[in-house]
Amino acid sequence: MKVNVQEVRLTAGDDVDLFVSKHVLADARAVIVIVHGLCEHSGRYQYVTAEFNNFGYSVYRFDNRGHGRSGGDRGYINDFNELIDDAQKVVDRVRLENPGLPVFMLGHSLGGFIAAACAVKYPGRLSGQVLSGAAVMIQPVLAALEGVDFSETPRAPIVNTLTDMVCRDPEVVRAYREDPLNLKEFTTRLMSESLLRGARWLMNRQVDYACPCLILHGGADQIVTPDASLYFYEHIASKDKELKIYDGLYHEILNEPEKGMVMKDIHLWLAERI
Repeated sequence: MKVNVQEVRLTAGDDVDLFVSKHVLADARAVIVIVHGLCEHSGRYQYVTAEFNNFGYSVYRFDNRGHGRSGGDRGYINDFNELIDDAQKVVDRVRLENPGLPVFMLGHSLGGFIAAACAVKYPGRLSGQVLSGAAVMIQPVLAALEGVDFSETPRAPIVNTLTDMVCRDPEVVRAYREDPLNLKEFTTRLMSESLLRGARWLMNRQVDYACPCLILHGGADQIVTPDASLYFYEHIASKDKELKIYDGLYHEILNEPEKGMVMKDIHLWLAERI
């Protein structure tokens, strides 16, 4: 199996450069677009990318603005729609470069919110989505902040305290902590736009979500409550939907010791829709 690997820059609508990594197969059965979570970057999905390639899928992954190797102010956005529009920009490029192939999107955590919102704002562009620990509702720990005016302190720093909760594998935790591309802090503007205003926007439009979807969550997730995935599953309009809660797994189910089982579940779901 020969994989053509390229790293390119894609310019978003407001001239922010997005870093995109492409792992393309000449005879791919489908293309997967990976959307990463808060404070991390697409480089952390090398295992997932390699597995998708082994399954016969090409992979495009990109760094969200303000993250990793993409442009934009670190840990900052002006409006949650920027994240959605950036993801759609990548999807449009994928469709242009891979005519005739089904395109799926895998979104993790904040990336799950971005993916789901993308399917609502730009319906009919994808063959399906896989959502992992997706932040598709306002988290209970943040509920009291909804409606708070952060306009006077949009760049106030919020320390990234996620490290020890991402995974049960201590090596993954160590690598997360030492990764220079992971953000050590983000801003109140990113938090309020994506996890509050954006999440509320999506919650109000779940009935407009009709994309085929596989919704996955770790049962012991301490970062995004599994109830978010259950709530989303129960309220969306999709006729083709499936929910799996993995008992005992933490937030990053694709990095947990059981990640091979999770990838197999994803592959089987995708294979049935190609």
